[in-house]
Amino acid sequence: MLTILGILLGFFIILINQPNQPILSSYVILTGLGTSISMLISGVSGSYLSEKAEQKKYKKELDKAMAMLYSETDIGEEINNSKIDDEEIQKAMVIPIKNNSDKKKRVLIFKSRDESRKIRTIHEKAERFTGIVVSIINGISPFCGGVVAILPFFFVTQAGLNVFISSFIIIFICIIFLGMFLGIISKESILKNVLQMLAAFILTIIITIFLLRI
Repeated sequence: MLTILGILLGFFIILINQPNQPILSSYVILTGLGTSISMLISGVSGSYLSEKAEQKKYKKELDKAMAMLYSETDIGEEINNSKIDDEEIQKAMVIPIKNNSDKKKRVLIFKSRDESRKIRTIHEKAERFTGIVVSIINGISPFCGGVVAILPFFFVTQAGLNVFISSFIIIFICIIFLGMFLGIISKESILKNVLQMLAAFILTIIITIFLLRI
């Protein structure tokens, strides 16, 4: 919402500086839609990649805790034991002893890797599904917020002060509802979250107008 607010403030400053030159609503709509689409893609991809990285990190830590990964000492002991058994069998069968330790080591390593790749628990599948859902929500939310903010511009050809004020009111209402939602989800003070969101809203307006008016 704040991203679209900044874009609308830019057009609003142009309208104030040049009141005789009308702003076409199509310019605002195209800019808003382009920004919303970019936020959609950025939200989905960024959230998915971050969730995927977190899941990989968690899985590695879980594998180490459950001793699912073969350590070098375990592989060495297993190779030595298998080597001794082979030597005893070959001596009993009067067969020339061949040194296959390197080959067995590679086989054991590949076997351990294949087993670790095949392990996929219900918990991992649930985490993957959750990551996909979260990434989609993180992409759709800013997209919908951006589209809702520019709805008044779809009904007029030229954007005037009343259209911009309508968009600002819509953003203001959405900010309040977002603060209430965050307060309910976090089980904290709803008023506190609403005031924090309004502070960000007001701060964005002040800084944007101050910088663009220079």
